[in-house]
This record gives sequence, structure tokens and C-alpha cells, in this order.
Amino acid sequence: MKKVEAIIRKSKFSAVKKALHEVGVNFFSYWDVTGLGNEKEGHVYRGVSYSTSDIQRRYLSIVVNDDFEEVTINAILEAGATGDVGDGKIFVSNIEEVYRIRTGEKGGNTLK
Repeated sequence: MKKVEAIIRKSKFSAVKKALHEVGVNFFSYWDVTGLGNEKEGHVYRGVSYSTSDIQRRYLSIVVNDDFEEVTINAILEAGATGDVGDGKIFVSNIEEVYRIRTGEKGGNTLK
């Protein structure tokens, strides 16, 4: 099993959520987060300069069986990309075990 964690633009969340549902990923958790990025220059909006050092993003945490890893990542990459700096990052790590609290069963079947 894999844990796929993604930090994406808040404006792309609906598209990413839809893309994940289309490939069969129907459960995940998400949070609104603030981070610091590589973008150094500020922006001007209606004549007012503002800093972009604090970046508002959405953090997704998804646990999938190994056979869903690639489709999950591809869905996020395709739906979350704008081609501009600040599109985000995807992190993948191994999950050793998962348990369903309600029944006590364990293993990959608990993700279905």
C-alpha cells in the first residue's frame, strides 16, 4: 500500500477531486495549509503590492493499494497542473498496514 500526499493549488482542488473520483479513488482527507515556496517576487493587484511568500494551498492525504498508485498520481498531475511555478508537490511513501476500526480487519481490502 502507498500513501500519496499532494500539496496543490486551492483553485485546482475541484478538478483534482473530480479526476480522483473518475479513476476510482473515492476516499481521501484534505486540509487547508499555508507554506513557503520558491517564488520570491511579490505581485501587484489593483495597484497594491502584496507578498507571495505565504502560499495558501490544499494538502491531500490518500492511501491506496499498490495497483492504484500510478493512476492516483497521474490524476493529480493532469488535473492539478497549470504549468506555472507553484503548482505543488506529490510525495509517495510506503504503508505497512491498515486496519478498519469498525470490524478490526486489516490489509488492502479495508481500502475498498
